[in-house]
Amino acid sequence: MTRLHEAHGREVENALLKYLAIDAAPDFIEAIKYQVATGGKRVRPLITIEAARACGGDAEGAVPYAAIVELIHNYSLIYDDIIDRGDVRRGLPTVRRKYGDNAAILIGIWYREAIEEAVLETRNPIEVARATAKAIKAIDEGERLDVLMEHSGRTDPYFMDNLIRDVSPDLLDKYLTMIRLKTAELIKFAAWMGAYSARGDEACLKAMSEFGLSVGMAFQIVDDVLDIFGDVRKFGKEVGKDVKEHKLGNIVILLSALEGKRELLDIIGKPSIGEGDVKRAIELIGSTDSRVRAMDMANKYMEAGLKALDAIPRSEAKENLIELAKFIVYREY
Repeated sequence: MTRLHEAHGREVENALLKYLAIDAAPDFIEAIKYQVATGGKRVRPLITIEAARACGGDAEGAVPYAAIVELIHNYSLIYDDIIDRGDVRRGLPTVRRKYGDNAAILIGIWYREAIEEAVLETRNPIEVARATAKAIKAIDEGERLDVLMEHSGRTDPYFMDNLIRDVSPDLLDKYLTMIRLKTAELIKFAAWMGAYSARGDEACLKAMSEFGLSVGMAFQIVDDVLDIFGDVRKFGKEVGKDVKEHKLGNIVILLSALEGKRELLDIIGKPSIGEGDVKRAIELIGSTDSRVRAMDMANKYMEAGLKALDAIPRSEAKENLIELAKFIVYREY
Protein backbone atom coordinates (compact mmCIF):
# COMPACT_ATOMS: atom_id res chain seq x y z
CA MET A 1 0.00 0.00 0.00
CA THR A 2 2.75 2.46 0.91
CA ARG A 3 4.45 1.82 -2.42
CA LEU A 4 1.24 2.47 -4.37
CA HIS A 5 0.49 5.59 -2.35
CA GLU A 6 3.95 6.90 -3.18
CA ALA A 7 3.40 6.15 -6.87
CA HIS A 8 -0.06 7.70 -7.27
CA GLY A 9 -1.05 9.44 -4.06
CA ARG A 10 0.08 12.98 -4.86
CA GLU A 11 -1.73 13.06 -8.22
CA VAL A 12 -4.96 11.82 -6.62
CA GLU A 13 -4.74 14.32 -3.75
CA ASN A 14 -4.08 17.20 -6.12
CA ALA A 15 -7.08 16.22 -8.23
CA LEU A 16 -9.38 15.98 -5.20
CA LEU A 17 -8.36 19.42 -3.98
CA LYS A 18 -8.63 20.90 -7.48
CA TYR A 19 -12.23 19.82 -7.98
CA LEU A 20 -13.24 20.82 -4.45
CA ALA A 21 -11.70 24.27 -4.79
CA ILE A 22 -13.67 25.29 -7.89
CA ASP A 23 -15.83 28.36 -7.00
CA ALA A 24 -15.25 27.86 -3.25
CA ALA A 25 -15.46 30.91 -0.98
CA PRO A 26 -12.14 31.65 0.75
CA ASP A 27 -13.68 31.37 4.22
CA PHE A 28 -15.33 28.02 3.37
CA ILE A 29 -12.51 26.24 1.58
CA GLU A 30 -10.85 24.85 4.71
CA ALA A 31 -14.13 23.27 5.84
CA ILE A 32 -14.73 21.87 2.35
CA LYS A 33 -11.30 20.26 2.17
CA TYR A 34 -11.38 18.90 5.72
CA GLN A 35 -12.97 15.54 4.86
CA VAL A 36 -10.31 14.57 2.31
CA ALA A 37 -7.56 16.18 4.39
CA THR A 38 -8.24 13.68 7.19
CA GLY A 39 -6.63 11.07 4.94
CA GLY A 40 -7.91 7.55 4.49
CA LYS A 41 -6.65 4.40 2.83
CA ARG A 42 -7.42 5.63 -0.71
CA VAL A 43 -7.98 2.01 -1.72
CA ARG A 44 -10.67 2.91 -4.25
CA PRO A 45 -8.67 5.39 -6.37
CA LEU A 46 -5.66 3.07 -6.26
CA ILE A 47 -7.87 0.29 -7.63
CA THR A 48 -9.07 2.64 -10.38
CA ILE A 49 -5.53 3.53 -11.42
CA GLU A 50 -4.20 -0.03 -11.31
CA ALA A 51 -7.26 -1.33 -13.17
CA ALA A 52 -6.58 1.25 -15.89
CA ARG A 53 -2.95 0.17 -16.17
CA ALA A 54 -3.93 -3.52 -16.19
CA CYS A 55 -6.27 -2.82 -19.12
CA GLY A 56 -3.66 -1.03 -21.19
CA GLY A 57 -4.11 2.55 -20.01
CA ASP A 58 -1.92 4.82 -17.92
CA ALA A 59 -2.08 6.32 -14.46
CA GLU A 60 -2.25 9.94 -15.64
CA GLY A 61 -5.33 9.35 -17.77
CA ALA A 62 -7.07 7.52 -14.93
CA VAL A 63 -6.64 10.27 -12.31
CA PRO A 64 -9.92 12.16 -13.00
CA TYR A 65 -11.80 8.86 -12.82
CA ALA A 66 -10.01 7.95 -9.59
CA ALA A 67 -10.90 11.37 -8.15
CA ILE A 68 -14.59 10.81 -8.95
CA VAL A 69 -14.54 7.53 -7.06
CA GLU A 70 -12.80 8.99 -4.01
CA LEU A 71 -15.03 12.07 -3.96
CA ILE A 72 -18.11 9.80 -4.00
CA HIS A 73 -16.65 7.81 -1.12
CA ASN A 74 -15.97 10.90 0.99
CA TYR A 75 -19.31 12.43 0.05
CA SER A 76 -21.02 9.29 1.36
CA LEU A 77 -18.98 9.37 4.59
CA ILE A 78 -20.08 12.93 5.36
CA TYR A 79 -23.72 11.88 5.20
CA ASP A 80 -23.12 8.53 6.89
CA ASP A 81 -21.72 10.40 9.89
CA ILE A 82 -24.70 12.77 9.94
CA ILE A 83 -27.16 9.85 9.82
CA ASP A 84 -25.28 7.81 12.43
CA ARG A 85 -24.31 10.84 14.55
CA GLY A 86 -20.67 9.79 14.20
CA ASP A 87 -18.05 11.82 16.05
CA VAL A 88 -14.75 10.13 15.10
CA ARG A 89 -13.43 8.94 11.76
CA ARG A 90 -9.81 8.24 10.80
CA GLY A 91 -8.89 9.11 14.39
CA LEU A 92 -10.16 12.70 13.97
CA PRO A 93 -13.43 14.56 14.53
CA THR A 94 -15.94 13.98 11.75
CA VAL A 95 -17.10 16.88 9.58
CA ARG A 96 -20.35 17.11 11.52
CA ARG A 97 -18.52 17.05 14.84
CA LYS A 98 -16.06 19.76 13.79
CA TYR A 99 -18.40 22.08 11.90
CA GLY A 100 -21.94 21.06 12.90
CA ASP A 101 -24.66 19.11 11.10
CA ASN A 102 -25.97 22.01 9.02
CA ALA A 103 -22.52 22.92 7.75
CA ALA A 104 -21.86 19.23 7.05
CA ILE A 105 -24.98 19.09 4.87
CA LEU A 106 -23.75 22.08 2.87
CA ILE A 107 -20.28 20.55 2.55
CA GLY A 108 -21.85 17.30 1.35
CA ILE A 109 -23.74 19.19 -1.37
CA TRP A 110 -20.46 20.78 -2.41
CA TYR A 111 -18.87 17.34 -2.78
CA ARG A 112 -21.71 16.21 -5.02
CA GLU A 113 -21.10 19.14 -7.34
CA ALA A 114 -17.32 18.64 -7.23
CA ILE A 115 -18.01 15.11 -8.51
CA GLU A 116 -19.82 16.67 -11.48
CA GLU A 117 -16.83 18.94 -12.15
CA ALA A 118 -14.62 15.85 -12.36
CA VAL A 119 -17.10 14.01 -14.59
CA LEU A 120 -16.81 16.83 -17.13
CA GLU A 121 -13.13 15.97 -17.59
CA THR A 122 -13.77 12.34 -18.60
CA ARG A 123 -13.84 11.15 -22.21
CA ASN A 124 -17.61 10.58 -22.28
CA PRO A 125 -19.22 12.75 -19.57
CA ILE A 126 -22.78 11.59 -20.26
CA GLU A 127 -21.97 7.90 -19.92
CA VAL A 128 -19.77 8.50 -16.88
CA ALA A 129 -22.47 10.70 -15.31
CA ARG A 130 -25.00 7.89 -15.66
CA ALA A 131 -22.60 5.37 -14.13
CA THR A 132 -21.79 7.82 -11.33
CA ALA A 133 -25.45 8.40 -10.53
CA LYS A 134 -26.02 4.64 -10.42
CA ALA A 135 -23.13 4.20 -7.97
CA ILE A 136 -24.39 6.98 -5.69
CA LYS A 137 -27.94 5.60 -5.73
CA ALA A 138 -26.59 2.18 -4.74
CA ILE A 139 -24.83 3.71 -1.72
CA ASP A 140 -28.00 5.58 -0.79
CA GLU A 141 -30.08 2.41 -0.97
CA GLY A 142 -27.48 0.49 1.01
CA GLU A 143 -27.50 3.16 3.71
CA ARG A 144 -31.30 2.95 3.86
CA LEU A 145 -31.19 -0.81 4.36
CA ASP A 146 -28.42 -0.41 6.96
CA VAL A 147 -30.61 1.90 9.04
CA LEU A 148 -33.60 -0.43 8.64
CA MET A 149 -31.52 -3.21 10.24
CA GLU A 150 -31.00 -1.16 13.41
CA HIS A 151 -32.88 -2.25 16.53
CA SER A 152 -33.37 1.07 18.29
CA GLY A 153 -32.33 4.70 18.41
CA ARG A 154 -34.39 6.12 15.54
CA THR A 155 -37.38 8.45 15.70
CA ASP A 156 -37.88 9.20 11.99
CA PRO A 157 -41.42 8.12 10.98
CA TYR A 158 -40.22 6.32 7.83
CA PHE A 159 -37.66 4.22 9.67
CA MET A 160 -39.94 3.53 12.63
CA ASP A 161 -42.57 2.18 10.23
CA ASN A 162 -40.17 0.01 8.22
CA LEU A 163 -37.55 -1.37 10.62
CA ILE A 164 -36.64 -5.01 10.01
CA ARG A 165 -37.49 -6.54 13.39
CA ASP A 166 -37.60 -10.25 12.59
CA VAL A 167 -34.28 -12.00 13.28
CA SER A 168 -34.39 -15.02 10.97
CA PRO A 169 -31.89 -16.88 8.75
CA ASP A 170 -32.96 -14.95 5.63
CA LEU A 171 -31.64 -11.82 7.33
CA LEU A 172 -28.15 -12.90 6.23
CA ASP A 173 -29.24 -12.52 2.60
CA LYS A 174 -30.57 -9.04 3.40
CA TYR A 175 -27.25 -8.18 5.03
CA LEU A 176 -25.33 -9.30 1.94
CA THR A 177 -27.62 -7.20 -0.26
CA MET A 178 -27.08 -4.23 2.03
CA ILE A 179 -23.26 -4.40 2.00
CA ARG A 180 -23.22 -5.00 -1.76
CA LEU A 181 -25.09 -1.74 -2.25
CA LYS A 182 -23.51 0.28 0.53
CA THR A 183 -19.87 -0.69 -0.07
CA ALA A 184 -19.16 -3.24 -2.81
CA GLU A 185 -20.87 -1.42 -5.69
CA LEU A 186 -18.57 1.58 -5.27
CA ILE A 187 -15.46 -0.60 -5.31
CA LYS A 188 -16.88 -2.36 -8.38
CA PHE A 189 -17.38 1.10 -9.90
CA ALA A 190 -13.78 2.02 -9.02
CA ALA A 191 -12.40 -0.97 -10.90
CA TRP A 192 -14.81 -0.50 -13.83
CA MET A 193 -13.87 3.19 -14.10
CA GLY A 194 -10.22 2.25 -14.42
CA ALA A 195 -10.94 -0.17 -17.23
CA TYR A 196 -13.27 2.35 -18.87
CA SER A 197 -10.68 5.14 -18.70
CA ALA A 198 -8.23 2.83 -20.50
CA ARG A 199 -10.79 2.00 -23.20
CA GLY A 200 -10.60 -1.60 -22.07
CA ASP A 201 -12.37 -4.30 -24.05
CA GLU A 202 -15.45 -6.13 -22.77
CA ALA A 203 -13.35 -8.88 -21.20
CA CYS A 204 -11.37 -6.35 -19.18
CA LEU A 205 -14.47 -4.37 -18.15
CA LYS A 206 -16.15 -7.60 -17.02
CA ALA A 207 -13.09 -8.86 -15.15
CA MET A 208 -12.63 -5.58 -13.31
CA SER A 209 -16.31 -5.33 -12.39
CA GLU A 210 -16.29 -8.86 -10.96
CA PHE A 211 -13.01 -8.22 -9.14
CA GLY A 212 -14.28 -4.97 -7.63
CA LEU A 213 -17.60 -6.39 -6.50
CA SER A 214 -16.01 -9.39 -4.80
CA VAL A 215 -13.26 -7.51 -2.99
CA GLY A 216 -15.84 -4.87 -2.07
CA MET A 217 -17.89 -7.51 -0.26
CA ALA A 218 -14.73 -8.65 1.53
CA PHE A 219 -13.92 -5.04 2.45
CA GLN A 220 -17.18 -4.48 4.33
CA ILE A 221 -17.10 -7.85 6.09
CA VAL A 222 -13.58 -7.11 7.37
CA ASP A 223 -14.68 -3.60 8.38
CA ASP A 224 -17.47 -5.17 10.45
CA VAL A 225 -15.02 -7.53 12.15
CA LEU A 226 -12.66 -4.65 12.92
CA ASP A 227 -15.52 -2.61 14.39
CA ILE A 228 -15.88 -5.24 17.10
CA PHE A 229 -12.41 -6.75 17.42
CA GLY A 230 -10.07 -4.07 16.03
CA ASP A 231 -7.33 -2.16 17.83
CA VAL A 232 -8.65 1.39 18.18
CA ARG A 233 -5.09 2.76 17.82
CA LYS A 234 -4.84 1.18 14.37
CA PHE A 235 -8.49 1.16 13.32
CA GLY A 236 -8.92 4.94 13.54
CA LYS A 237 -12.57 4.61 14.54
CA GLU A 238 -14.32 3.85 17.78
CA VAL A 239 -14.35 0.09 18.41
CA GLY A 240 -17.85 -1.18 19.19
CA LYS A 241 -19.45 1.73 17.36
CA ASP A 242 -21.91 -0.59 15.60
CA VAL A 243 -23.12 -1.85 18.98
CA LYS A 244 -23.67 1.73 20.18
CA GLU A 245 -25.56 2.43 16.95
CA HIS A 246 -27.89 -0.54 17.58
CA LYS A 247 -26.79 -2.20 14.33
CA LEU A 248 -27.78 -5.73 13.44
CA GLY A 249 -26.24 -5.06 10.01
CA ASN A 250 -22.75 -6.04 11.15
CA ILE A 251 -21.75 -9.56 10.16
CA VAL A 252 -20.39 -10.69 13.54
CA ILE A 253 -23.33 -9.16 15.45
CA LEU A 254 -25.76 -10.78 13.02
CA LEU A 255 -24.13 -14.22 13.11
CA SER A 256 -24.02 -14.12 16.91
CA ALA A 257 -27.69 -13.13 17.06
CA LEU A 258 -28.59 -15.97 14.70
CA GLU A 259 -26.77 -18.34 17.07
CA GLY A 260 -29.35 -17.43 19.69
CA LYS A 261 -27.54 -14.75 21.71
CA ARG A 262 -30.74 -13.17 23.03
CA GLU A 263 -28.82 -10.97 25.47
CA LEU A 264 -26.97 -9.40 22.54
CA LEU A 265 -30.27 -8.47 20.89
CA ASP A 266 -31.47 -7.02 24.19
CA ILE A 267 -28.36 -4.83 24.35
CA ILE A 268 -28.57 -3.43 20.82
CA GLY A 269 -32.29 -2.88 21.35
CA LYS A 270 -31.72 -0.56 24.33
CA PRO A 271 -32.67 3.11 23.81
CA SER A 272 -29.26 4.09 25.21
CA ILE A 273 -26.14 1.91 25.17
CA GLY A 274 -23.29 2.55 27.60
CA GLU A 275 -19.67 1.45 27.67
CA GLY A 276 -20.53 -1.50 29.92
CA ASP A 277 -23.13 -2.65 27.41
CA VAL A 278 -20.59 -2.44 24.59
CA LYS A 279 -18.06 -4.45 26.58
CA ARG A 280 -20.65 -7.13 27.36
CA ALA A 281 -21.80 -7.26 23.72
CA ILE A 282 -18.22 -7.81 22.55
CA GLU A 283 -17.84 -10.59 25.14
CA LEU A 284 -20.98 -12.28 23.85
CA ILE A 285 -19.84 -12.01 20.24
CA GLY A 286 -16.41 -13.31 21.18
CA SER A 287 -17.98 -16.40 22.75
CA THR A 288 -19.25 -17.49 19.32
CA ASP A 289 -17.44 -18.54 16.15
CA SER A 290 -18.81 -15.51 14.29
CA ARG A 291 -15.39 -13.91 13.81
CA VAL A 292 -13.96 -17.05 12.20
CA ARG A 293 -17.02 -17.50 10.01
CA ALA A 294 -16.92 -13.87 8.92
CA MET A 295 -13.25 -14.02 7.97
CA ASP A 296 -13.90 -17.24 6.05
CA MET A 297 -16.55 -15.35 4.07
CA ALA A 298 -14.17 -12.46 3.44
CA ASN A 299 -11.47 -14.83 2.19
CA LYS A 300 -13.91 -16.57 -0.17
CA TYR A 301 -14.95 -13.23 -1.65
CA MET A 302 -11.30 -12.24 -2.04
CA GLU A 303 -10.53 -15.53 -3.82
CA ALA A 304 -13.47 -14.92 -6.18
CA GLY A 305 -12.06 -11.48 -6.93
CA LEU A 306 -8.62 -12.88 -7.66
CA LYS A 307 -10.16 -15.55 -9.87
CA ALA A 308 -11.82 -12.83 -11.96
CA LEU A 309 -8.38 -11.42 -12.73
CA ASP A 310 -7.46 -14.66 -14.53
CA ALA A 311 -9.17 -13.16 -17.58
CA ILE A 312 -6.51 -10.46 -18.02
CA PRO A 313 -2.82 -10.83 -18.91
CA ARG A 314 -0.14 -10.88 -16.26
CA SER A 315 1.38 -7.45 -15.53
CA GLU A 316 2.75 -5.32 -12.73
CA ALA A 317 -0.63 -3.61 -12.45
CA LYS A 318 -2.41 -6.96 -12.11
CA GLU A 319 -0.02 -7.91 -9.31
CA ASN A 320 -0.79 -4.58 -7.65
CA LEU A 321 -4.51 -5.36 -7.77
CA ILE A 322 -3.81 -8.71 -6.14
CA GLU A 323 -1.82 -6.88 -3.46
CA LEU A 324 -4.71 -4.47 -2.87
CA ALA A 325 -7.18 -7.35 -2.54
CA LYS A 326 -5.00 -9.03 0.07
CA PHE A 327 -4.54 -5.76 1.93
CA ILE A 328 -8.33 -5.38 2.11
CA VAL A 329 -8.72 -8.74 3.86
CA TYR A 330 -5.61 -8.81 6.03
CA ARG A 331 -5.55 -5.12 7.13
CA GLU A 332 -5.82 -3.93 10.71
CA TYR A 333 -7.42 -0.56 9.90
